[in-house]
Amino acid sequence: MTANAAPTPEAAYLVAPDPDADGLSAEVSGHDQDGNPMTTRVVTERPLTLYLNRQEIVTMMTIGDHPDLLAVGYLINQNMLRPDDEITAIDHDDDLDVVVVRTARETDYESVLQKKVRTSGCAQGTVFGDVMEGFDATALPAGAVLHTSWLHGLTKTINTTPSLYLAAGAIHGCVLCERDRPLVYMEDVGRHNAVDKIAGWMRLNGVAGADKIFYTTGRLTSEMVIKTVMMGIPVLVSRSGFTAWGVELARQAGLTLIGRARGKRFTVLSGNERIDRDMDWSKVADETPDMRRKGAGDD
Repeated sequence: MTANAAPTPEAAYLVAPDPDADGLSAEVSGHDQDGNPMTTRVVTERPLTLYLNRQEIVTMMTIGDHPDLLAVGYLINQNMLRPDDEITAIDHDDDLDVVVVRTARETDYESVLQKKVRTSGCAQGTVFGDVMEGFDATALPAGAVLHTSWLHGLTKTINTTPSLYLAAGAIHGCVLCERDRPLVYMEDVGRHNAVDKIAGWMRLNGVAGADKIFYTTGRLTSEMVIKTVMMGIPVLVSRSGFTAWGVELARQAGLTLIGRARGKRFTVLSGNERIDRDMDWSKVADETPDMRRKGAGDD
């Protein structure tokens, strides 16, 4: 993300939501406010138990897509998978709802698992005691730049992308972006799962975070800040709001934190020095109702 580089044209996602994929949602019958029979589409949930080598780590509730990415990303963001660890295999049993990540290094996290604390993420998000060691050791690139023209283009593209959120709601989305191009769009019932899938995709594809932007539909909590920093991404953006601890940690890490990004408006509570305000907002129309729908169910 250099200040002098011209924005790239919009291009296709490398990974995008598939709202019509089998098993991710279901039609459920019910009644409306007047008592009339109706059907609606709802998101499915299923358990996924993660093993690291021979040790059971956690059981997560997830929509069930990309179990390999979710498993690897979870281990990375819990500081259980080191940057130099060799992943020898990832085995997923769909019938047993189990995924096993195997590494060349022998692992034993029994004592670490006893230190876990619940976080603000929905659907049973957890973070472990030694995660902050990795957070404190991560240095974000000071020279990264975010042009407001990129931000405006990204939000427009992301919020009009066909997604499970638009089809059924009750789900969070996270998007890995480069300049004005969204690259990887993941969804799940918990935003921590969606970000872990992206972390897993980055690791398995050898993609670095220094020149990337991270977009989330959910709140900018401490958990979202920690995971973004752990991935080495210097900019975190959301249509939703902030928590005080999220802001404090972002300032500590030097993360650019942008919330309430809707149409022409956004709020920066950390890392304002990275933003190049190259957009002439007087020439930009207000956000239309179809663009607002992405934020209607955010929490």
